[in-house]
This record gives sequence, structure tokens and C-alpha cells, in this order.
Amino acid sequence: MGTGLSVTINETPDGRRIVHYDGQSYELTSSSDEVICPASDGTALHHSRTCTHMLGYEDGWKVYPDPGGDLWQGLLEAGSADDVRGRQAFAEDAGLRNGAGRPVSKVCQTCTLVPLPGVGGITTPAKPLSKALAEFDRAAHVDQISEADAEIAQVVRDFPLDGWPTMPLERYALGTDAYKQSFSYRMEYGTPTLCSIRGRTAGKNIIYWSKKHGTWKHPAEYSDETEAWERVRAGFMQAFESARDDGVAYVDAIDELRTGFAITTKAISCYVPDALIPVTSKDHLRACVFHLSGQDASKLDPFAAQELLKQLVDTDARFAGWHPYEVAWFLDEWVNPSSDPTILMVAPGERGRLWSDCLEGGYICVGWDEVGELTRFGTEEDFRAGFDAADPHKHKPTNTAKARELWRFFQLRPGDRVIANRGHKEILGVGTVTSEGYQWRPERPEYRNTVSVDWDTSYAQILPVSQQLRGQKTVQDVSADLWQTIQARRQGPSAEVKQVIPDDPLFDQLSRLLARKGLVVLYGPPGTGKTYTSLRFALRWLGSQLGEPIEDVQPLAKYGTPTFQKGLTALQETGYLTQVTFHPAYGYEDFIEGFRPAESDGGGLRLVLRDGVFKRVCEAARANPERPYLVLIDEINRGDIPKILGELITLLEPDKRGMQVTLPSGRTFAVPSNVYILGTMNTADRSIRLLDSALRRRFAFHELLPDTDVLDGQKVGDVDLGLLLRELNSRVVKELGRERQIGHSFFMPGGEPVDSESDLAAIVRTEVLPLLQEYAYDDYSMLSRFLGQEIVDIQAHTVAGLSDERLVEALSSELQANAGE
Repeated sequence: MGTGLSVTINETPDGRRIVHYDGQSYELTSSSDEVICPASDGTALHHSRTCTHMLGYEDGWKVYPDPGGDLWQGLLEAGSADDVRGRQAFAEDAGLRNGAGRPVSKVCQTCTLVPLPGVGGITTPAKPLSKALAEFDRAAHVDQISEADAEIAQVVRDFPLDGWPTMPLERYALGTDAYKQSFSYRMEYGTPTLCSIRGRTAGKNIIYWSKKHGTWKHPAEYSDETEAWERVRAGFMQAFESARDDGVAYVDAIDELRTGFAITTKAISCYVPDALIPVTSKDHLRACVFHLSGQDASKLDPFAAQELLKQLVDTDARFAGWHPYEVAWFLDEWVNPSSDPTILMVAPGERGRLWSDCLEGGYICVGWDEVGELTRFGTEEDFRAGFDAADPHKHKPTNTAKARELWRFFQLRPGDRVIANRGHKEILGVGTVTSEGYQWRPERPEYRNTVSVDWDTSYAQILPVSQQLRGQKTVQDVSADLWQTIQARRQGPSAEVKQVIPDDPLFDQLSRLLARKGLVVLYGPPGTGKTYTSLRFALRWLGSQLGEPIEDVQPLAKYGTPTFQKGLTALQETGYLTQVTFHPAYGYEDFIEGFRPAESDGGGLRLVLRDGVFKRVCEAARANPERPYLVLIDEINRGDIPKILGELITLLEPDKRGMQVTLPSGRTFAVPSNVYILGTMNTADRSIRLLDSALRRRFAFHELLPDTDVLDGQKVGDVDLGLLLRELNSRVVKELGRERQIGHSFFMPGGEPVDSESDLAAIVRTEVLPLLQEYAYDDYSMLSRFLGQEIVDIQAHTVAGLSDERLVEALSSELQANAGE
């Protein structure tokens, strides 16, 4: 068995040498056949005489030959960073001493190995593996291991291996009346200590009953559920046999299970516990392989990656005697691919009347009891149908909004946070979701939908006026700015806590898209916050990716505040953020390079070759390969993209990064892998379908649609802004399609929902109406179908001159009272 301290070196297409050691990633600057040890007491090995970390005068340095260029590697492999004696012993043997005669024990992280925040979209863990192992408290997991073994034993008793050949489909699948006795339910909800596969979609179980459609759902290649279950059941039995006799890599060849990686992994962990490390996320699995070995597992089939992970663990002496689930818990804590928790504000009853029940019982509760236990729904679609059926007479837009609240509540996972509030201004406490997660509590007289949490009442406080809540939601998202305020005002000696950045699903997805493609376009109708999102993402993403903090950059600063603007300015001044706007006159010479007039020595004009914006960014990124550089391109579709990008179209692909081409000027050019592009485009101007096909292939596209959630419960007079926008857009979509909808930001001047009749009337008259008129091409019949005949005079081809108050009343009457007609 080894110690896992070997060095792995991979070379990128542009010639960079990436070093993987002890779970960390670095870029290597090779030595020039010599290494330098500093004068006096410096203990680092250097590759450059000009390194800013060289101590003492040059005549006191010790320079040693390094013909193989590998002395740094021998030093690292002699021991971890904490094993100073092991490294010093190697240095003694190699004669590597500083000016004071002491052996060196580390490698310079400025001129030799530069730490990288991530490689290929995989973020580097915060701690080296050896340090994380030393700090992992195995004793704290003893009871958890016993619970895991007990749950595994119960699964095997209730679903014995010799019973699989005759197991009926109803005993396996979710969605049936007896769903709680099913194998899928046990895997998803009935084994909380084991690896979690909760959430996502019921499709992960391969076959299930859909309540909404009243039919079985299964892969299309099967003629019916009978054939599907016979094949899937046989696939499971083959997987258990292969895992036991041949190795889990053979499971990749079982076509029947290819869409069920998570449930297959968890099932194997029960029936053949020593066959794999129970990691149920493919991305997490591949990250674990990379961090343990430096090997790129992205092209491996998932169970081949599982087998490789097991081999890495089995051959590392530091994991000797560990339970497979213990290893999985450690890897989850160390690699932690999604460290940002979801944070929701949840009201425990009207005016917090059920707070004492929640605090005493260790849970947060909500109503909607008529919907029933939520685990009975196989998919969100089934849940929505069940929610509507529970009260079919409710206003449909209202039902949609409330269903979204309950589904968000149901999706809470261990480690997520719940903030209990009373009214608009009082915080009662903050809870951390425990492993039990969602639970239906039939013993409660009301509010039976609950999520188990550990409460911390030191967060109890009265919010400042500027942060007090608006609207009347039971469950709502928490902004980063509000969470910062709640943390900062936490009471007692424990107020100094590690900053927790709230999970933002949109930002998480954009981060993953950038890591995978390097190029992302946000597209959607006007007013959906594309520029707003890109700027907020830029501050948060760069602020967290750069590693070392930059003065004035606060990733969670609220949009539009001086602090937010200072952060953007600081990122622009340091070169990490560049903003451009494409337009019809923007060209190749602006973006890449071109000749520009300049005054000559004789007073005339001459043409001078100047670098464009993007080329300057690439030069800066090449000089700092460990730092990310982000280019924001607003209105990307308004420019002549093939003309602007030129040969750059090819170089932007991830596997072409670092490849050099010769520009028309004769200069060579390459796009480094640490340059990222985030663009925005308005689909009302141009559909994504009309974009250049080469651009569509190379960019990832993420659609931003109107978000009525941020307006739900926000009232102006009798008008609920969320319901108004939802109904208006349903009419627009019916007439013109989804690309011509009205965005929520029209009703949020300054980032806050409009709150007066005069302001709402002004927004409708000067912003919404002109846009709708443009969409309708002055067809006032269509315009009246959008807004109603009280607002639009079809015969006179004009808009009625209503007062502010009357216009708001007409909006309420047409878009709320008549919704859905």
C-alpha cells in the first residue's frame, strides 16, 4: 500500500504542466537545470533567481544543479507538508541546504509550483488530502456507521436477494398506492444514513407510476411496463452478480440500468457493500478520482470510474480499515462539490404561532395538508397535478405560485438552512436541516409537512427597516444581502461565524456551464434581468474564484449599491473583468486586432496595429494562468458575430484552448484556458434559432424567463404584481410565443417591486404598453386581448386615457378577475 503522496504531471494542449499532489493542483515552472536555496533561514526550494520570495542577498544563495529537473518532485514525495522530517531527510541526501546550512523542506509556490483554484471545471479542495485526513474525526462517525450497517441489513431482510427474480413491479416502483413499501422508496427516503439519492426526478429509478398521466413511465425502447420491468429487474440481478464476482466496471455494459446510476450504486452498496465507494453523483465521483490521483475520469464510464475510485482507496494505506460509507462521508466533506447551502425563509404558521412546536420538536412545519404526504409523488409534474387536485377551485396562477413554495420546501437537503420568521421583521431562529430531511407527521393536528432541523436561536433578531420582508409568502428564498445581515446581527459570543454563501441554483448552473464550455450566453425576453444577472454573477464568481481577496471586492454585495459598484470597478481595474457591448458597427479590429490611425513624427497620420479588447485579455490571462478572466459581452446578438470573432470561433472551443493560429497581421494568437465569456442576448430582437450555427455549437445557452416569484404577494392597490405578470405573459405566449414575454424587472425599478399606483401606471404606460404595441405591430385587436377593452379602444386604435387609479383598477379587473378566460 502507498501513502498517496506521489506526484502526477499532465500537460495541456498549450504546453502548461499541471501537477497534482496530495489532492491539490499546481502549475509547474520548470527549473533551468538548477535550483536555488535562499540565504539565511528560508526553507523553500526555488526555480527562479528573480523570485520575489528569495531571501537574503544573491551572494548568500545556494545554487545546486538539477539536470533532471525533478528535485522538487523528490522533495514532495518524501512526505506531506506536515512531515518536515521526511522532506528534510531527502534534502540532506540530495545536498539541498540553504545559506544557513539547514535542509529545505518545501517548494516555492510563486516560482516553482503555483496553486490552481481548479482544473478542467473541478475545484481544488480547500485542504490537502493529508491534512483533511488528519482532521477527519472518525470517532464521531462510529454511531453513524452502526446506523448505516443496520439500514443495509434491513434492506437485505425486506428485499432479499433471492426474492428479486419474482419481485413484482409494484414492490419496486414509486407512485403506486403502496409506494412506501417499495424498493425505490426505501432507497430514496427510507435509508437516510446511506448515500442520498433524494430529489432530482423519479426517472432516476428507471420505471415508476405517474399519477398525473395514470400510466407507467419507462424508457421508450420497452413496449410496455411488463417488458420494462422484466429487463430492468434482470439488469439489477446481473449488476449484483457482476459487482460480487467480476468488478463494478462490468455494470456499465448493462444497458437496462444506464439511466439509473444513482439507484444502482446505492443498491450495490447494500447487496455487495465492499464492491464500491457509495458515491451517487457522477460529477462528484469523477472529482474524487481526480483529487485522489490526478487522473481525468471524465471520459470513463461511470462504473469504471467507481472501480477506479475503489482501487485508489484500497491501495492507500491511510484508508486501511475504513468502512466504505466512512470513506464516502470523508470524500463528501473534503471534496464538497456543492458547498453552498440552500437558504429558505419559512413562516411557522400565521404570526409564528407554531414556533414553540417547531423549536421543541426540532423541525419546521408548513400547511397544505390537503395535498398529503409529498413523498408519494414520483415527479414534480405529478406533485403539481396533485396540488391542483387538492383544491381545484382556487385561482390557477395562485395555485402555481403556492405549489412552487411547497416544492422548494420539500427539496430541502441535509446541511441546508431554514430561517424561521414571524411577520415581516422578526427572525425567530435559524435551523440546519438534518439527515431526516422531509417528514410527514400524521400525529400533528395541522401543518403536517415538516423538515427536521437543528435550531439555533442566537440568530433571533428584529430586522432593520431596509431589510424587512415584503409580500405574504410562507416559503421564500433568502437573498445573499439579507443572509449577511442576519449573520452579522447574530447575538452572543458565537456571533463570529464562518461566512456561508447561500446557494443560488442559477449561479451554480452558470458556474458549471462556464467550467464545461468556457462560453455561455444568457438569453431571454426583455426585462428578465440578463445584464443584472451577468454583473451579479461576475462579482460573486470572480470574487470566490480568485483565491486571494481583492480590496473592495465583496462577492455578496447587493446589486446597485456603492459597494457593488466598487467591487466591479476593482475587478475591471485589475483586469479580471472586462465589459463590452456588441453593436452593428463593432468589428474584428475592436475585439481582436486592427490598424488604427496615429500621428506620425512628421505631423501626418499613419496606420498602427493595435490589439483589440479580447486579445489584451488573453495576454493578461496568459501571464497569470492560475487566475480566471471573465469577459462580459452585452447584446452579443446585435453584432456581426462571424465578422467580429473571425478565426476565434475555433479557438474558443475547450479542446482548442492554447492552440496557436497566425492572425492576418502575421502575429500568433491563442486563447488561454482561464479566459471565460458570458454574453447576453434579447430574444425579442433576434431568436436564438437565427444565430450563426458555428456560434450555437460552441456556446452553452441558458434561458432567463420572467420570474413571477419575486413579485408574488407584492400588491399595488388590489393588484398582485406576480399574478398580473403571470396572466399577462400567458396571453402573450398564446399569441406570440415565449420569446416575446414581459420581464419581471419592468415592475422592479431600482431592484425593488413597485409599490404605488402612480409608479405602476407610469411603468405600464411608458414601458410595457410601447413594447406590447411593437409586438402587436399596432394591431389593437391583439393589444386588447393582452390588456382588455377597458384599456385598449379597438375602434379608435388608441389606448384609453385612464387616470392612474382607474388604470390600476382596470389591470386588476382584466388580469386577475378574468385570468384564464
